[in-house]
Amino acid sequence: MNLALTRVENVLTRTSGFLKTVSSHSLQPYRGCSFGRTLCGAGCYVQHNAWLTQGRAWGTFLEARENAADSYEAHYEPERRWGRRRLGAFSIFMSSATDPFVPQEARLGISRAVLNRMVDLPPDLLILQTHSPAVARHIALLQRLPCELRVHISIETDRERIPGLPPPAASVDARFKAAHALKAAGLKTVITVSPLLPIADPESFFARVAACADAVVLDHFIGGDGTPDGRRTLRTPVPAACARLEPDFLSLAYRDRMAAVAGRHLPTGVNIEGFAGLFTSAH
Repeated sequence: MNLALTRVENVLTRTSGFLKTVSSHSLQPYRGCSFGRTLCGAGCYVQHNAWLTQGRAWGTFLEARENAADSYEAHYEPERRWGRRRLGAFSIFMSSATDPFVPQEARLGISRAVLNRMVDLPPDLLILQTHSPAVARHIALLQRLPCELRVHISIETDRERIPGLPPPAASVDARFKAAHALKAAGLKTVITVSPLLPIADPESFFARVAACADAVVLDHFIGGDGTPDGRRTLRTPVPAACARLEPDFLSLAYRDRMAAVAGRHLPTGVNIEGFAGLFTSAH
């Protein structure tokens, strides 16, 4: 892993494309992701962004934006005004192209510094997206944020291993434990099954999700990876490995079947609607 300390001019990026209907801004405390060689990295949509990777293999580099908190404060007022004019709210997705709680965060504290700055300079809405159970270490800080907050924890499957793919960055149990802690602390918690991978026991899995989350998002690579037919993901080992476990994995029929099961247990959102907080109530 090549780690570099860098600086960013404006850590608040005005959203476009997939995120345009989710939030007014995205915020990346890091560039690159040290989870890139784990299970989530194998299917990560960001690896196809040639402008970001600049020819580097996904998971081999991490740029830590050491001035992220200062940049947030410097650009807070103009970006808040812009977000409220455009969407009626200054809303932030943290993060869409990295994980705010990569292992290096424990030492560098860049995401934590940004969150601390948000206590005094809050957005209207913060969506905190992570694959890491380390988010639960920050519960006391998250409870201090004077804004609407949704904490998204990705749990793509109930399987600890999928043959042919790397192990996850954190165990399924560890992520469920973090979700329970967040929910018990009164924080709105959403499980993002993203990207959706083969689930061995859907009824038990979504019942388990319902016990620790307010809602669930299902995001299939078709329509989710930035192409209508999932062609970017089809270039990775993920589809073939998953199709060996679930024959209909390569079609939206699998996503819809899982969404029907999820919907029996808790409010469910599919793809972009789910990330935007638009959930269909459980039956």
